[in-house]
Amino acid sequence: MDFELNDDERALQDGLRAFLQGRFPIDVVRSIEDAGGSPSRAQWAALAEVGVFSLRQDGFGCTDAVLAFEELGRALVPGPIVATHLAADATRIVGIVEPSQPVTMVEHLSMLDALIVLRDEGLFAVSPSSVLGTTVERPLDALTPVTAVFELPDGEQIAGPEVAQTWRLDGMVLTAAMQLGLCLASIELAREYAMQREQFGRPIGSFQAIKHLLADMLTRAEVARAAVYAAGVTFDGRADRTDEQQAARTAKIMAGDAALFCAKTCIQIHGGMGFTWEVDAQRYWKRACVLDTHFGNSDHHASAFADALSTGGHTNGHL
Repeated sequence: MDFELNDDERALQDGLRAFLQGRFPIDVVRSIEDAGGSPSRAQWAALAEVGVFSLRQDGFGCTDAVLAFEELGRALVPGPIVATHLAADATRIVGIVEPSQPVTMVEHLSMLDALIVLRDEGLFAVSPSSVLGTTVERPLDALTPVTAVFELPDGEQIAGPEVAQTWRLDGMVLTAAMQLGLCLASIELAREYAMQREQFGRPIGSFQAIKHLLADMLTRAEVARAAVYAAGVTFDGRADRTDEQQAARTAKIMAGDAALFCAKTCIQIHGGMGFTWEVDAQRYWKRACVLDTHFGNSDHHASAFADALSTGGHTNGHL
């Protein structure tokens, strides 16, 4: 399985990275945070215009989408990006929620034009205005405003269980790609700080302990990259559903754990100031915690993976 990017894939990733550096630099991300955590309509329209939500319709494959979402994760771009991409809707802002216990949480509810409820029976469309709940005043990630729901309508069914399962699998892989981007951004931020911060007359990056931390981060990120890219290649290769499930689970486990590890280690390298509001390191850790809950966390998928191995690779029901 060849994970080396070809010229077209490099051009796609480099082009989107340049776009995001221009439209969503970290100071703009901070301003979105200050404004409530959701991007503006103009910012969302810019993402649509560059093709983030219509990649599949434009002839690109899952591997290309993985590369794009890696860059979106690296840039900390907020909003229901995965959901709108899955809906392939460049004109509306689409959210997704999967009912859970003890409480169902909907992200970015105030900015949504449509909400898709993901159930075992299929996909159900719900008007965001019909969702009753209370806004969480201090969410974990200030770039991910959430509403605690106490009444979620049944909605109108728009697709069956097969499509719902496809959404779950694609959502897992795209979320894993964003988690990979968080890994890489955390490494860049930690390395930059380690080269600039001096102690005892030399950069802390020259100390063996810091080198080990940075090496551990890079190792975790590269293993996660292999798993995420493998999932994209598997999906593009039209593998059977069992192979796709295992590839998606592996990507979500490896990228989720790596994102949490790298973001936490980035804070550690920043020392006592790493967790403060003024330092960006904490933003990557908070986003890593949020993304780990999307489409099942690492523990959930590790358990499902173990069950699949014990039954010869076949599982039933919910992913």
